[in-house]
Amino acid sequence: MPKCTINGKEVEVKEGATIIEAFKTMSEDIAHYCWHPGLSIAGVCRLCMVDVEGARGPQIACNTVVKDGMVITNQSEQIKDIVRWGMDFHLINHPLDCPICDQAGECGLQEQYMKFGQYDPEMNQQKVKKRKVVDLGERVVLDSERCILCSRCVRFTDEVSKTNELGIFNRGDRSEVGTFKDKPLNNKYSINTVDICPVGALTSKDFRFRQRVWYLKNDDTVCNGCSTGCNVKAYFNEEGLFRVKPVYNEEVNGHWMCDDGRDIYKYVNKEHRLLKAKNNSGSQWSELTAGKAMQELHNSLFAEIKAAPEKTGVVLTGQYTNEEYQAVFATLKELGVTQAFHWNDTDSDDFDGLLIRGDKNPNTKGLQNAASAFGALKSVADAEAAIASGSLETVMVLAPENIAVYSNYDKTFAALSKAKNFVWFGANKTECFETTNSSNTWMIPIKSFVEKSGTFTNHAGLDQTFNYVTTVVAGALTMSEAMTLFKGETLEFDLRAKPMTSMKNNHFTLNRGEL
Repeated sequence: MPKCTINGKEVEVKEGATIIEAFKTMSEDIAHYCWHPGLSIAGVCRLCMVDVEGARGPQIACNTVVKDGMVITNQSEQIKDIVRWGMDFHLINHPLDCPICDQAGECGLQEQYMKFGQYDPEMNQQKVKKRKVVDLGERVVLDSERCILCSRCVRFTDEVSKTNELGIFNRGDRSEVGTFKDKPLNNKYSINTVDICPVGALTSKDFRFRQRVWYLKNDDTVCNGCSTGCNVKAYFNEEGLFRVKPVYNEEVNGHWMCDDGRDIYKYVNKEHRLLKAKNNSGSQWSELTAGKAMQELHNSLFAEIKAAPEKTGVVLTGQYTNEEYQAVFATLKELGVTQAFHWNDTDSDDFDGLLIRGDKNPNTKGLQNAASAFGALKSVADAEAAIASGSLETVMVLAPENIAVYSNYDKTFAALSKAKNFVWFGANKTECFETTNSSNTWMIPIKSFVEKSGTFTNHAGLDQTFNYVTTVVAGALTMSEAMTLFKGETLEFDLRAKPMTSMKNNHFTLNRGEL
């Protein structure tokens, strides 16, 4: 492996690595706009200039391969001056609209100006005015004036999504990014262009103007939108969750995620959630805490099920963690229950060749693995038939968290709710309960994927552990906690852990860098 010296420090890099990759390996700062590790090299911004000892002149770091023994620096006064001039040219026509730009707070242009710019501008020409608020498609908006023509978005649609909607049109200072005629940016990965835009030129319609980023905290988790299991960050504050962005994982999703996965935060927020447990034993609903509801279920149903386990069944979806499945199957074994049914409206082998899979559950493999020691999983249709015949009197359902991907949700609910005793464990509220046919119905609020720690097993059999992000519904339970209470055991958990409030804090003040 070749070794080189960068700014006086020796570093070893893999064969074929470029100088800019060597800088990133060392966490050394180097100016750049157009280079992105998930895209081809364009070399158009000319900011990543370095001096290489023995070379005839300055080189661009993104397209210069490291050779053994190279001595490299970007700290010489010549290079610093070149970078300042380059930045000056990039900003000739850039509008001074940082206070109203949705990228403010996470803008590569602002950050790099403070690191490498801070020059006195010498341009006296009027700025070229370009199009603003250009509707590129269903999810993305373009502000052409802010664009610095790094070509990242164009290369993404050419090389990654391979949908080729974007191009750079016109010449000189009239050049701008746009879509080809009658071809809007509506591919399933379009918001990745927003992620990789180093300025505020491309913004997401969904997130645009909803929050300033310094009001948001973020934490790593795993997307539960399909069986790929993309690694993501969830962005949240005291008001709820506001967006999801990809985290690089070479084995799973690389640098990207699909647009559908961006929507998973929406059903986590309070307006969509089941906030309290509910019970209907006749004609009237009563509300109670989830813990109290599970205690009452223990008192009223546990002994009944143990006495006649053949009349009880559990319906499971692939949207819970491996740890929760283990707790559920252990409880069923203790009760003597042998009937478990798999509800999956999205069971499909479809794959788009990049990330999107037909199975819209994050943990179908984990469910199947956990069930292998329990016995064969029957289909949800078998459960419906058993309820209709009267052989199944008590049904517990681990409902899907992402209701939107279950096309037969209402129909399946109606069939399952005809059971004499119907216990529904779910994160989301549903209008279906207004028409339930059961004589004894329970609704138990369950924690969403951002409110718990656990493991999902993706389509390839890869176990991915994720950690708790934040609390949205303080009284909700995990299925492991619910099973503990159902068995009559005590449970200690902190309802005060990171609760959502109406107060909004500037979280960046707690994480300040050096001036």
